[in-house]
Parts: sequence; C-alpha cells; structure tokens
Amino acid sequence: MSWLSAHQSKQGGFTLGAASANSTHIEPEINLIPFIDVLLVVLIFLMISTTFTRYQELAITLPTASGVESQNDIKQIHIAVSRDGRFAVNGKVTDRSQLSNSLSQFTQKSTQSIQVNIDADARAPHQAVMSALEAARDANLSNIVFSSQSKK
Repeated sequence: MSWLSAHQSKQGGFTLGAASANSTHIEPEINLIPFIDVLLVVLIFLMISTTFTRYQELAITLPTASGVESQNDIKQIHIAVSRDGRFAVNGKVTDRSQLSNSLSQFTQKSTQSIQVNIDADARAPHQAVMSALEAARDANLSNIVFSSQSKK
C-alpha cells in the first residue's frame, strides 16, 4: 500500500493529517539516498575546486666569468645608504632632495660612462634604496650595481 492510496479519502481527495476510520496508520520514513547523493556531489566539487598551496623555489644557477675587470674606462659613483636611511655620495653626506642634483653634477662633468655603485646597509629601509635608484634614474644613469659581501 502506498502513501498516496493510504491518504486518499472516500471522496477521492486528500486528508491533511486526519486519519480516516478505515485507513491504517503508516509511519513516515526518510529516504537517505538522495541526501547521500547530494553530499557526494558537494564532496567531489570541494575536492576538485580546492587548491593546495605549494611553495616552490626557483633553481637559479648564476653565471660565472673569468677574466680581468676593466675598471679603467668606467667612472664609478658610490652611493652609501646607512641603516637609518641617510645618503652619502662618494663619501659626502647628502639628503634625499640633494641626491639627484649631486648625481647630475657628476654626469655633466664626465664624458665617459658612469657606473653607480649602491652600497646599502643590510638593515637600510627599502624606501631609502628605492630613493637612491630613483635619483640615479633622474640623473639619466642606467649602469647601476649593488654591492654585497660574501659570508665568511
């Protein structure tokens, strides 16, 4: 006996919870199969759409060179950046506003190629190093080198 036939009244309509005298009481049941199907679809969707974080490092082999450096024809300008963000151009302390002016003076005096060597402290603010790079760009200097030291 199905649920529909059990809840039909004698006139052919449906009763809403009121049991008729000749019908037997049927326990309601919950069909779990559609519920499990929906959960499996959600689980498969989450498994496919989940991204796993991978930390990858680049394996870089730096080039090596053998030979003598030719420092004779390249004039160098040393910009030192201290730990507290102060600047010194070839040993003379200057501030940020005068940095591009002093670099421009070096480019006007020299006709040969100029190399800018930035010696920044390891704990110098990033903004101070970027200011030195901007000053070199403002003075139309494109040959820029960063100094470093090897660990002992």
